[in-house]
Parts: sequence; C-alpha cells; structure tokens
Amino acid sequence: MPTVTLEPCVDERRPSMDAMFQLYVHDFSEHWAGLDRGELEEDGRFEDYPGLERYWVEPGRSAWFIRVNGHLAGFALLSASSHSGEPADHDVAEFFVVRKHRRGGVGFAAARQLISARRGQWEIAVVKANIGALAFWRRVAAAMAAGEVDEQWVDDERWNGAILRFVIA
Repeated sequence: MPTVTLEPCVDERRPSMDAMFQLYVHDFSEHWAGLDRGELEEDGRFEDYPGLERYWVEPGRSAWFIRVNGHLAGFALLSASSHSGEPADHDVAEFFVVRKHRRGGVGFAAARQLISARRGQWEIAVVKANIGALAFWRRVAAAMAAGEVDEQWVDDERWNGAILRFVIA
C-alpha cells in the first residue's frame, strides 16, 4: 500500500487545485449526458467550479490535497453544508482521486484520514447517477460510523441522489 497523506491546500496553491478540477469535471461530465452542464468552453477548458474561493475564506470550509508517496493524487473539499436540511457538522463537498490511484485503497485511506480527524455529524451526498461513488462512500461510512448510517434518498430542489448521515465520536 502506498503512503497516503493529506495536505491543506493554501491559497498560493490554488492553481494546482484549479488544474485538478479540470480532471474532476472531465470525469464527472459523463453523469451530465443530456444536460446543459459540463460543456467545454471556447478555450478548451470546463467552466470554473462555482464558489471555489469560499474554501479559503469561509469558516467551516477547507481544501485538501491528497498525496500518494509525496505526489499529488487528488483533492477533497470539506464544508458544513447539508443537502438533507438536517444539521451537519461536516460534509464532503467534493472528492477526487486521479485514475492512476483509484481502486487501490488510496481514496479509502484519504477519506478515513479526513473523517477520523473531525468528530460530529457527517453528511455525504452522492448524485444519483454516480453509483460507483455511492458504493465507495457506503463502505467508508460503514467502517467509520459510531453507530448506524442513515441513508436517505432525495429527489427535489435540494438534491437528486443519496445522502449518507453518520456520527464520528
């Protein structure tokens, strides 16, 4: 197993985060088939992630690099948002591991590090079309929760997909 570490993404490193978001949106765009989202701009890039700057200025939000053996391998954005409408202390807003490092335990190790360091009510929302991510987050939640994992399915203006809620004691 490679060494997986987390590193806070400071403001000066935002260009690296912006570059990885292009890869993330490219991967995610397959879930937007038939929608007006995920089109390339005229400069050949996807549009910028709306509200990304909030992760460097708003309390309760943070941006993290995922590293494998010292190399950049992905990112995570954490917040205290809630798609369910119920209170949440922590939320995985976005999570990305480059394809080279998928399916080898890197994402699981990074998720464990992110979640285990933060006690309280967690909420992870997974878009309906992303069934692979749902299986991943179900495993993470089941391995880490201090009790039951509440899985809700929502299809309204707040969200369209699963919402996993669990507590880290």
